[in-house]
Amino acid sequence: MNRKGFWIALFLMPTILIFLLIYAVPVFTVVFTSFFDYRGFSGRMTFIGLINYIQLFTSDSSFKKALGNTLIWILLQSTVHVAIGTILALILAKKRFGWKFVRTSYMIPNIISASALGVIFLNVFNPTYGIVNSIIKIFGNKNINTNWFFDYNTAFFTVTITWLIYAGLITILVLAEIMSIPESVFEAAKIDGASDFKINIYIILPMLRNILATCVILAATSMLKEFELIFLTTKGGPADLTLNLPLYLYKTALIENNFGYANTIGTVLIIMGVITIALVTKLFKFGESDV
Repeated sequence: MNRKGFWIALFLMPTILIFLLIYAVPVFTVVFTSFFDYRGFSGRMTFIGLINYIQLFTSDSSFKKALGNTLIWILLQSTVHVAIGTILALILAKKRFGWKFVRTSYMIPNIISASALGVIFLNVFNPTYGIVNSIIKIFGNKNINTNWFFDYNTAFFTVTITWLIYAGLITILVLAEIMSIPESVFEAAKIDGASDFKINIYIILPMLRNILATCVILAATSMLKEFELIFLTTKGGPADLTLNLPLYLYKTALIENNFGYANTIGTVLIIMGVITIALVTKLFKFGESDV
């Protein structure tokens, strides 16, 4: 190794060590212990091979429900939320009156802790004094007392729409990318007679490919670690209707003390994350030059 290579390796060493300690070692531990009957706090570990995986995919109805919910939310988060965030960014990019205030407001939910947001949503959808029921009463239904988070007919929908509040982050990221496009591009398009709609569709959106790929990855993978809001609002109920994989992992590990089985769920989450990133990267040709 030459002198330059030595110094490069030396300065990279702290980063590599941190990566190994914080990411690689825990991931290896999760995958390794998924092949054991591991009861965590008791310290007992018994090698059982693929039994955890076989049980997970063949006879565990709660896992199937949690997996289905997680996949649905990944799809909605990476399509509907990204689409809403992008549309809002295109509107804000016109710099109408008050656009800076609106831009700042969109970031507020992302700087508030998930615990606080959970409490806020519990109050907003409260059956007695919540804003949602109060508005419905104003418009005619005086007898409504729906408990939105715990009613079997509304729980899944209610949990789903609470995540719309995070579309603000998508808006800010896309808006920043739009602002980086040279004004000369828009001026040339207007000289050629292009309408605002055509500028958005044929000029701006193609130039947003990489940032949209980033947003889809962020939105999709966020559902692979979403825990606080569901735990604070529904705890996965009623009857596992809003159960997702991170919450099921938590219940399996810390309530049932079955760490081996929980790490099997964790391994599935890791694989889903890798597949999601690979698919989005391939779909958007992420990182490739537009030239």
